[in-house]
Amino acid sequence: MKRQTIRDVAAAAGVSTATVSRTLAPDKTGRVSEDTRRLVFSVVESLGYRTNHAARSLKTRSTRTIAIVAPELANDFFMDLAEGMEGELDAHGYTLLIASSANSGEEEKKRLSVLADRMVDGMVVIPAGARGAHLKALAGRGVPVVLVDRLVEGVDLDAVLSDNEAGAFELTRALLADGYRRIAFVGGDITISTARERLSGFGRALAEGGIRPEPDWIRLGGMGVEDGYRGMDAILKFRRRPEALVAVNLLVHLGMERRLLEQNQRFWEKEAMVIAGFDETVYTPFLPACRYTAAQDAVGMGKQAVQRLLERIALKKNAAGPEAAEETIGGQIIRLPVKIIRHHSESFLKSRSLSRNFSFGKAASDSGWKSGP
Repeated sequence: MKRQTIRDVAAAAGVSTATVSRTLAPDKTGRVSEDTRRLVFSVVESLGYRTNHAARSLKTRSTRTIAIVAPELANDFFMDLAEGMEGELDAHGYTLLIASSANSGEEEKKRLSVLADRMVDGMVVIPAGARGAHLKALAGRGVPVVLVDRLVEGVDLDAVLSDNEAGAFELTRALLADGYRRIAFVGGDITISTARERLSGFGRALAEGGIRPEPDWIRLGGMGVEDGYRGMDAILKFRRRPEALVAVNLLVHLGMERRLLEQNQRFWEKEAMVIAGFDETVYTPFLPACRYTAAQDAVGMGKQAVQRLLERIALKKNAAGPEAAEETIGGQIIRLPVKIIRHHSESFLKSRSLSRNFSFGKAASDSGWKSGP
């Protein structure tokens, strides 16, 4: 069958091609009457017309696509972030592309290069590491870039972040208010700004509480499940153990809970460690040791990132001359507050019925989990 063109639609509707173009504009800014809009869409449906996006992109110099590059796609936080972005982008006639850097700076470079070659209109990046020369070069080429969740030193770009330092401070202070004094911090690659800020908030809360942190209880490492497992495993081998722990993020928290699930019933009858960690999820109530979470507004961060990115795209389109082009580079940092949520009580955590129901000693093997990372 012959591919229908915009001229065919215009002829069938009895309007000009310009009217059809305005009606079908992806940003929904075309000024046409509601009657004309209904007529054009009716003809489009009856003819089976499909917009030639390649031709439109060549004409408008815009692909109407935005890309997000995240360290991993299995993390609920990043998917909530993408959800917030997609809703905001759809309202402005843009499509979202998603790519993963697999927590590798080199893979991040490759993904960004491919996406730039595909002429995406802008990018949202959660940096995989502390080095950002490639991000600076990308912005220097005129590609609007907004960072989310993490900052990169030496790169002056817009960024949308949670108030990580304040969130970790409030998590730790909540544990102190409950009477806990022996508190550990688990996880976090300190080359990543998020981890540094959360460790800083943890330290500030202890200092204000007049407590000197135990060096061995600061178990830094990566940001994944295995890192949380290893950190908790090391802590459980200490003769003098902490009463409470702060987890740098959700994945580390899950690894810590997994290691605790392998402990026998006698351990839980004698002592029940509690965990306060970043990121609230729908399954947080099922994490037995969880006492507090710092809930980030990932959807809100996604929306804010898109709004800032669209502002940069508009600025780029209106830029004329080198001075205006320089205005497309330059950073504004937006920080969103986190909300502290309380979960299980101490009596729940120490209840014998809980340990019987979970059968902690064999939970790991029954579920198919490995006994180690």
